[in-house]
Order: sequence, then structure tokens, then C-alpha cells
Amino acid sequence: MLTLVPTPIGNIGDISLRAMEALSKADVLLCEDTRVTKKLLNILDTRYDLARRDQEFISLHSHNEQEFVEKLEPSFFEQNVVYVSDAGMPGVSDPGQTLVRYCIDYDVKYEVLPGANAVLTAFVASGFVKTQMLFFGFLNHKGNERSAQLQEALHNGYTTVLYEAPTRLSKLLDEIALEAPERQLFLAKELTKKYQKFFHGSASELKQMVGEIRGEWVVVIEAGKKHTSTLSEREILAFGLPMKVASKLISKITGESPKACYNRLLEL
Repeated sequence: MLTLVPTPIGNIGDISLRAMEALSKADVLLCEDTRVTKKLLNILDTRYDLARRDQEFISLHSHNEQEFVEKLEPSFFEQNVVYVSDAGMPGVSDPGQTLVRYCIDYDVKYEVLPGANAVLTAFVASGFVKTQMLFFGFLNHKGNERSAQLQEALHNGYTTVLYEAPTRLSKLLDEIALEAPERQLFLAKELTKKYQKFFHGSASELKQMVGEIRGEWVVVIEAGKKHTSTLSEREILAFGLPMKVASKLISKITGESPKACYNRLLEL
């Protein structure tokens, strides 16, 4: 069978008893990074005397996941197979879902253990009382796709959670400050680790607060008003309006910036 095992997002003490049992009994460990998994197992062995059998370690990450699964045979899972990502829950901005899909398609028994997850931890820590939540993962790095994703994240009517790399956090805050300057945000840095920090405020306020931008960040955006249009953008373009005029009209309807609307109309 296959067992998906979540691993601590920072504090090793967050490992569950069930996770340690699954790790100790695994015949094969599929790992996002075998080095990270071996380091975790050594720590668990030192701290909790984790008893383990001889195990095979296989690298399975986002770049080889599809190719690996295409070569699988159901008989592979006649042994105890465990998948672990580097930290957190497999399948949440990490590989894992393709394996689950394979198990469903080929009637292979599988189990998913609950455990540490940065999305839910940050969502609860934010204190935003609207509990309907959307998770966007990482936005595209640049271009019109990033702009469109950010607009959707800001104007969907739900509390929204993003992951962001430290190299792009400053850019994200600048983008939100431009598009939704009054919107309240919550930033969580290095969740569950020694230097965990929480920040609340608008994007421009947070830009002044956070100081050195290193480590792993989760961004929670307070729910705003959902913007909808009774006319589709293609229908508005069909009126023959100049692009700049059409983008300003759509901006008035949706609350988005004219520039974001103009870039999206160019794609249409």
C-alpha cells in the first residue's frame, strides 16, 4: 500500500506517532529530496529511538513525478511504500497527488496521514474571522498571468492564502499596495521554527515592518468584497470600444486596476 506522510514544517516535535510508525515500517521511501528525508530520519532516531528496517530511498519530485508514475506497476505497492515531501503535507504545493490518482485508477490501497500544514497554521494564526478560505499556493513569477492571479486572489470574496519566496515577497507587497492599499494582510515567517514571526497590517505598513526578508513566508489576505460583472470581457470588447476605454470600464465594474484589465484584454 501507499502511505502519504506529512513531516514537520519546522519544529521536529510536531511529528505524529502515526507518522513515525509509518516511516519505521516503510520498505520504500519515496522522497521529494532523499537527503532531507534521511536527515529527518536520523534526527528522529536520535531523539525518539526510531526503529527502522533496511529501506530503499527513491527520489520523487516535481520534475520526475509524471515520468515515474507512468512506469509504475501496481505490484510495486505490494510492499509498504511511503511518500514524504520535504516539509508539510504531500500534495499541497508539493508532489503527491499524481501518486494518489494512480492508486485510485489501479485500485491500490492508500492512506493519507494528517499532520503539519503551513496553510492551515497561518490561516488560523491570522485571526481573520471570515473562515471560508481559498488557497492559491505560489503565484506565477511574472507577466500577465501573475497579474491576473493576484487580481483573483484580492477580489474573490474569501480569505486567501498564498505562499511566497523571500526573493519575491517585497514585490508582492508592492503589488498589493498598488491594487488594494487598505486591505489587511497577515504574514507568517518561519512557521513553528525558532525565529517564527507574525506580522499584521496593510501591504505598505508590512513593507516597513518585516525588515530582513529571508526564510519561508505565508501570506494571508483578508477577505474583500467580491467583484463581479454582468457582462463578460469578450462581450464588452464586442461593442468596439477602444482598448483603453474598455479596460477603464471593466476596472470600474470589477474594482481592479485599469492596467491589469488592459493587459488581460490584450490576451483576449
